Amino acid sequence: MLEVRNVSKVYGEKAAQVVALNNVNLSIQKGEFAAITGPSGSGKSTLLNVIGGLDRLTSGEIILEGMRIDNLSESKLVAIRRKKIAYVFQQYHLLPSLTALENVLLPLTFCGAKDDCCHRAMQMLEKVGLAQRAGHKPSQLSGGEQQRVAIARALVNNCSIILADEPTGNLDQKTGAGIIALFEQLNEDGYTIAVVTHSPDIARRARRIVAMEDGRIINETVQN
Repeated sequence: MLEVRNVSKVYGEKAAQVVALNNVNLSIQKGEFAAITGPSGSGKSTLLNVIGGLDRLTSGEIILEGMRIDNLSESKLVAIRRKKIAYVFQQYHLLPSLTALENVLLPLTFCGAKDDCCHRAMQMLEKVGLAQRAGHKPSQLSGGEQQRVAIARALVNNCSIILADEPTGNLDQKTGAGIIALFEQLNEDGYTIAVVTHSPDIARRARRIVAMEDGRIINETVQN
């Protein structure tokens, strides 16, 4: 489903160059749940960003569902992200003046039928267990609930792959475990998931651990 071929990412020039990714190769299959781990500065977040087109790579190729996407124009790349890739970040990025339902509706701004959009957004809130909180604003929600709203918003366009960068980083251990349990359920529902995490406990719940160091993949472990 997703292939990273000989990908490198270099920031800066000459003496100031920083090699964030160094000839990385990775395949993520449809329906997989992969955890990308490693110390700070190992390149894991950069890898996630180039996979999804948030950052341009220096060399190599990104293949998504058989199509090379790293060389697309920005407008075409945005269209691909909107239809196929859902992002979940450590920061929730919810608009404080909008309700949970309205935040989830944001990606559907250009939906032709308003009733259909609202129905779809409510379905996503139900999927993350927050239908009863649809009318609440972010300030009225816990951190875990805000992250669930952010996940519902990410999924509302029917994307097939979820890229999550430290999605539990702002949560306590118990709340974070609930978010990872939600990802496990989403994976069982057919979503392909790649999660960047520092947490060994979270990594152990994925089906595969991809360990990074100094911009390289140093080990891959498949788990039962």
